[in-house]
Amino acid sequence: MSWLFPLTKSASSSAAGSPGGLTSLQQQKQRLIESLRNSHSSIAEIQKDVEYRLPFTVNNLTININILLPPQFPQEKPVISVYPPIRHHLMDKQGVYVTSPLVNNFTMHSDLGKIIQSLLDEFWKNPPVLAPSSTAFPYLYSNPGGMPPYASQGFPFLPPYPPQEANRTITSLSVADTISSSTTSYTPAKPAAPSFGVLSNLPLPVPTTDTSAPISQDGFGYKMPDIPDTFPELSELSVSQLTDMNEQEEILLEQFLTLPQLKQIITDKDDLVKSIEDLARKNLLLEPSLEAKRQTVLDKYELLTQLKSTFEKKMQRQHELSESCSASALQARLKVAAHEAEEESDNIAEDFLEGKTEIDDFLSSFMEKRTICHCRRAKEEKLQQAIAMHSQFHAPL
Repeated sequence: MSWLFPLTKSASSSAAGSPGGLTSLQQQKQRLIESLRNSHSSIAEIQKDVEYRLPFTVNNLTININILLPPQFPQEKPVISVYPPIRHHLMDKQGVYVTSPLVNNFTMHSDLGKIIQSLLDEFWKNPPVLAPSSTAFPYLYSNPGGMPPYASQGFPFLPPYPPQEANRTITSLSVADTISSSTTSYTPAKPAAPSFGVLSNLPLPVPTTDTSAPISQDGFGYKMPDIPDTFPELSELSVSQLTDMNEQEEILLEQFLTLPQLKQIITDKDDLVKSIEDLARKNLLLEPSLEAKRQTVLDKYELLTQLKSTFEKKMQRQHELSESCSASALQARLKVAAHEAEEESDNIAEDFLEGKTEIDDFLSSFMEKRTICHCRRAKEEKLQQAIAMHSQFHAPL
């Protein structure tokens, strides 16, 4: 009935004796999470108050930013990682964890939303590039970046694996199993066998490639045969035979070569090689035709070059003729010709005054030169008026 009546004195005293910073710490944590959500509407909540993921694309490269909140957050700084690994000055050497000053100097009064936004702004300003890595995920078989592991009791979705040893043998884990496990829904996982050797300090990020897309055998992709969960051939072998197979590589290889999946892969490979050879033969048959067309293109290009040179010469000649027949050039020529006719008439008049010519010759030649001079001056003045009129309307002649 404590939910119906107020707290008793003993209950009140016990509540007062509890850590006073717990409630304020939770409130500050919720404020930081709300700031993260309000700043980025596309953020996905993987596990409430624990893990968040923000995808973004820059230069046709899709990157997932994983934000992991430790148990003592915000007293402890968040762990921000990216997938796939990238090369950037804000990343560590492995290209997995963000090592920017805002993250390293995180305090409980920092704004998580602004920190992620500044990280995105820096990625947009200086786009990252993919880091060279193997096909396996960077979180397998090693503790990345020397990050201290968090206690699994604070993260119910992490299986409690024992700490790894340097000389411990690690069994193989296929990338397909890793991808399928990362693409499933994030529900509390059951503890798996520790022989897989997978560290679970962080959940595996969701890969950006679509593994469920159908892949055809048209040379652009290949769909591997389905691998069964069990092999009936191995169940018929004794323990000693299985031990020998595990210790002797030759026996294991012989057993491996008898698998129908491998035979199917070999058959598909031979078919692909055959199709490639057929395509190469067809390409070789097309080589003479291609060479002939290439020579035709070269000849036409040479003809085009010659025609272009001829056209440029004719254009230059047309420009020169156009300049010589322009209104301003005609006016200048008329002015010079009128001046020349005037000088000739003056010379004829001087010769007549000096008695060098007869009066009849003087009158005929003098009148002819003066008429030519006045006609040229009249034409020059008319042309000047026409030029002045056209210049008012910005219409060059």
